[in-house]
Amino acid sequence: MNGTVQLIDGVSFRLSSGSCHTAISDGPPAEGGQNAGMRPMEMVLLGMGGCTAFDVAQILRKRRREPELLEIDLEAERAEEVPKVFTRIHLKYRLKGQGITEKEVRRAIELSLEKYCSATRMLAATANITYDCEVLVS
Repeated sequence: MNGTVQLIDGVSFRLSSGSCHTAISDGPPAEGGQNAGMRPMEMVLLGMGGCTAFDVAQILRKRRREPELLEIDLEAERAEEVPKVFTRIHLKYRLKGQGITEKEVRRAIELSLEKYCSATRMLAATANITYDCEVLVS
């Protein structure tokens, strides 16, 4: 895995991944940014969300359950002092799919958070990670 970060202006950067995708990262106006992109720590949080969403979808598919809807709302708190690491992260999963049960969803989430999701395992070093889930009727 590789990537490149290039200064655009002030505290705005172009992020290029080894898989040929780009994003813009920027700081808040109070720090010299222009609010032209996500903050780096927002990207970290959303990266964790994407990682666990991938796992949960794949685990359910292996059990022959196809998610029609899979959304995760993430809420985090950070330390007051530098480094302002995440100290608490709560994930709210919402899923819908033919025959998907809450028991299956909880098991898939637990496998993701405890075993498969690399991002979650790294962030768990500083943050208390909790979740709840809602299975919607198809």
